[in-house]
Amino acid sequence: MNTSHTRRDCWGIPHLTAGSHLELARAQGRNAATDRAWQLEVERHRAQGSSAAFLGPDALDWDRFARQARLADTARRCFDRLDPATAEWVRAYVAGVNEALPQAACDVTEFAAVGLAAGSWEEWTPLALWLSHHILFAGFPAKLWRERVEHQLGAEAVPLFATDGPAGSGSNGWLITGERTATGAALIAGDPHRFIEDPGIYQQIRLGCPEYEVTGLAVPGVPGIAHFGHTGGVAWAITNAMADYQDLYRERLRRTPEGVEALGPDGWQRAHAHTERIEVAGQPAVEIEVIETARGPVAVGGDLSLRYPPRVTGELGFAALPALLRARTVADIDAAMDHWAEPVNVVLAADTHGGTLHRVAGAVPRRDRANLLHPVPAWLAEHDWTGWQPMPRAEVSGYAVMANAHGLATPLGIEFAAPHRAGRISRLLAERTDWTAESMAAIHQDTHLGSAAVLLDLAAEATGLSPAADRLRRELLDWDRRMDVDSVAAGRYAALRSAVVRAVAALPVLAPLARPSGHPALFAPWLALTTRVGLALEHLLVPGSLPGLDPAGLVRDALEETAPQPPRAWGETHRLTPWRALTGPDPATEPALGGDHDCVLATTSLPGVTDRCGRAGAARYVWDLADRTASRWIVPLGAGGHDHRHDQLPLWVSGQLLPTDPPPRTGETR
Repeated sequence: MNTSHTRRDCWGIPHLTAGSHLELARAQGRNAATDRAWQLEVERHRAQGSSAAFLGPDALDWDRFARQARLADTARRCFDRLDPATAEWVRAYVAGVNEALPQAACDVTEFAAVGLAAGSWEEWTPLALWLSHHILFAGFPAKLWRERVEHQLGAEAVPLFATDGPAGSGSNGWLITGERTATGAALIAGDPHRFIEDPGIYQQIRLGCPEYEVTGLAVPGVPGIAHFGHTGGVAWAITNAMADYQDLYRERLRRTPEGVEALGPDGWQRAHAHTERIEVAGQPAVEIEVIETARGPVAVGGDLSLRYPPRVTGELGFAALPALLRARTVADIDAAMDHWAEPVNVVLAADTHGGTLHRVAGAVPRRDRANLLHPVPAWLAEHDWTGWQPMPRAEVSGYAVMANAHGLATPLGIEFAAPHRAGRISRLLAERTDWTAESMAAIHQDTHLGSAAVLLDLAAEATGLSPAADRLRRELLDWDRRMDVDSVAAGRYAALRSAVVRAVAALPVLAPLARPSGHPALFAPWLALTTRVGLALEHLLVPGSLPGLDPAGLVRDALEETAPQPPRAWGETHRLTPWRALTGPDPATEPALGGDHDCVLATTSLPGVTDRCGRAGAARYVWDLADRTASRWIVPLGAGGHDHRHDQLPLWVSGQLLPTDPPPRTGETR
């Protein structure tokens, strides 16, 4: 008997209740299919490497990678290793998806537009979606970039480009203990920085059954609430730890009458090999070879195998998810996070008893440091994995900040975000001892750009300028360094920065890095020279960093280049550009944004390439441990469905947060 009910608030956000834990999982699956049918099916096909069959040739690179990296097979393997209770819970969710998906797909125009019918989910499909969403989080393509830099410029040049990558994922998160809040209870707030997708990666949801009542942000297609949640007694949040836990091995392969062999530390060994066929809309099907050595699947360039923890251990961490729903204290969250595997995250948690938690969760292998830097020879035993790193933790005093910079997770990684976001949040938190849930929005929306200092210091020293260039220089030196949406000075700074980035990227010494890499376009964001220069500009503008680089001269020339350009407010060019599986609106019609990559309001563009923003806060949240109903949240677009697909967008753009418990919408559906 179906005992579940769905109640929606005025924003269409679902509150699901059921008579049991398993019936609630089934209801969550039905709701995900009802509200996000198109998204679920696109992501299922992407995880299986079959999206090009209806999205066309642009999806082929991803499908090839997904198959050669064996994402779906890894998900099957991880599902088979689940404990019986977790496996039953995942099956209940999948059953709910399959119940609702056929009818829901009939109501979504995208299915008809590409001639796609809803498919049937397997019991392992949620694990495949999770792995597909996060397989690039550790940034293994950056090892291809570092290898190129080392080969062309020498090992000493590699640190010049060490910063969080252009296609990675970051977040802000902070915990304020009760001694610094108005209520005497903790607050947790933040925002995950991911590519903005339409529909969005996070779904606001409330889940209730006799065992628990949880408010949080779910990932459509995955049961429970993984990243950001509040159970009433305890709340938690995560950020990307920037850990390095995936390796690329350069393989030596040979073909024998018996099959493919790979050279390992113990000599030549048989490798698994088979062929698969990828259907491509509008083009002939493509046949690919799938090879797996003792290190892992050969997933890059035909000779680079990818070794990643779930493929090695068969553990994806799904046992943590139902444990998080049942958590009542930070000790419960801590125990749940011991099961966490992928991706590796920094965790903050607080409970109503005054307990706090600050730790890293996930699986990071022990191995030679060279493995972290670049592809390594598969035949050398010194590059084998030799165990697992302990997960760091720290006490919380007053407040704790996690923003992808060096800190708690430093022993686990190579490249971290610049310190500007973390430092700015810490300075803002230190200013008050009466923080409230309502006042958190001011931190979320802070647009101060700390990374502007290096470029502006060089501008301050510029001499011999034309009158127009000198006026621009003085305008920028008077600027408050806030990347506000309506700030003309911020727009002028961005134009100057882009001119400098293009000039640095055009230096003869960097010309070899501008040549085609030979790798699939899928990895272009990590390998594009201008993009890498834009994100590493602070390091590169240090005198002597590169042969032939004259930072002062470049900035002087850029001032002259930029001065005649018509002044434009930052928001005129800095516009949200969400990813859509099918073609969306003209970017000129998308909303104007404030913020920038290194602002707390992190809205990433690519200086020197485009001012458009594809990566930003995929949700914002505030968890109040004094009163869960006082908590706040927002997503960039909306809850989903026909009526609420985009209705939160104006509020997200303006920095507003919605109460997690607004008035209900009239009516209730089963």
